[in-house]
Amino acid sequence: MSTAPRLLLISPSFHGYWQSIGDAFARRGYEVHTARYDAYDTMAEKVRLKATVQLPERLRLARDRQGVENRRLTDRVIAMMRGVRPDRVVIIKGDGLDDRFWDALGETPRILWLYDDLHRHDYTEDFLRSVGPVVDYARSETEELQRRGVDAHFVPNAFDPHRAAPTGHRSGEIVFIGSGYDNRLETLQTLGERGLPVHAWGRDFSRHVIDRARTFSWKRPPFTSSREVPLERAYQIHAEAAAAVAIHGLQNGHAMRTFEIPGMGGVQLVDRDDVDQFYEVGTEVAVWHDIDELTDLARRALHDTAWAERMREAGRRRTLAEHTFDHRLEEVDALWH
Repeated sequence: MSTAPRLLLISPSFHGYWQSIGDAFARRGYEVHTARYDAYDTMAEKVRLKATVQLPERLRLARDRQGVENRRLTDRVIAMMRGVRPDRVVIIKGDGLDDRFWDALGETPRILWLYDDLHRHDYTEDFLRSVGPVVDYARSETEELQRRGVDAHFVPNAFDPHRAAPTGHRSGEIVFIGSGYDNRLETLQTLGERGLPVHAWGRDFSRHVIDRARTFSWKRPPFTSSREVPLERAYQIHAEAAAAVAIHGLQNGHAMRTFEIPGMGGVQLVDRDDVDQFYEVGTEVAVWHDIDELTDLARRALHDTAWAERMREAGRRRTLAEHTFDHRLEEVDALWH
C-alpha cells in the first residue's frame, strides 16, 4: 500500500500545464491526482459549452449562464475530492469554482497558485488573507499582497524539459504563439510589412473556419498563420524558429514563454527589461523596447547565425539550471502549513 502523501492538483486545462506541475510533484514523492475543473475533452462537451454558455452570453440572451456552469463544474471537483481524500491540495487559479468548493476543503492544507495576473481573478483581499499560502507569478503583485497581509510568495513560471526535445530543424521564421491581443497583432503585422517572415499560431490568427467560429471573428491578419498546436509542438516551433517574439504588454508577471523559448534552445526577443532577474540580457535573451529595435533584432537573428547559436546555447543552459518546474516545485513544496 502506498505511503506517499496524496496530493490533489486542481487546475484549469490551459495548455496542459497541469501535467507539468503534476509530474513535478510526483517526482517529489507525491501520489498525484488531478482535477481539471474546466475540462471539456469531448466534442459534445465543447459544443454544449459553446451553445449553452458562451453564445448566449455573447448575444446577451441569458444571464449568469457561466455561474450555472461553474456550479456544475464545482460539483464534479467536490465529488473527486471526496473520493481521493487528499492529504494536501494545490489549486491553480481556481476561478472556475464557487464558494462550496472552498467550504468543502475544510481544514485540508492547501496552496493557491496564481500563474496569471491577479486582476483576472475574482478573489477578495479578505479571502486571500484567509485561504492560506498564495503563490503569485509576479513579483510586484506578491509584494503588494504581502503589504496587505496576505501570506504571498513569489514563484515565477517555468519550463518543462520533459515535454519535448528540440528537433534540430530550422524554419527561418520569426514566430509567435498565443492569443491575438491588439498589441500583439499590431507588432506582428508591422514586422510582416517590413519584410520579415512572420508566422503566428493560435485561434485568433488561424483562418480555419472552426477557429473563426470559436472566436466569433472572420477578420485575420495578412501574415502567415496556423491553428493552435499542443504545448509539445509549441516548444519545438520556438526552437526551430530564427527567433521567437515574446509580447507581454501590460502583463504583470512573466509568461511561461519567457522560460520555454530559451529552455528549448530558442532565440527569445522579449519586451521586458525585468527579464534580467532570470536571464543575462544580450547573451541569453534579447530585449526590445519598440518596433524598430525588435525589427533590428529579428533581422540579426535571421542573418547572424553565430550570435543566434550562442544565445540558444546560453539560454538553454541557464533555464535547465534554474528555471524548470522542478525548481519551482521545490519552492512551493516548502510552503505547507
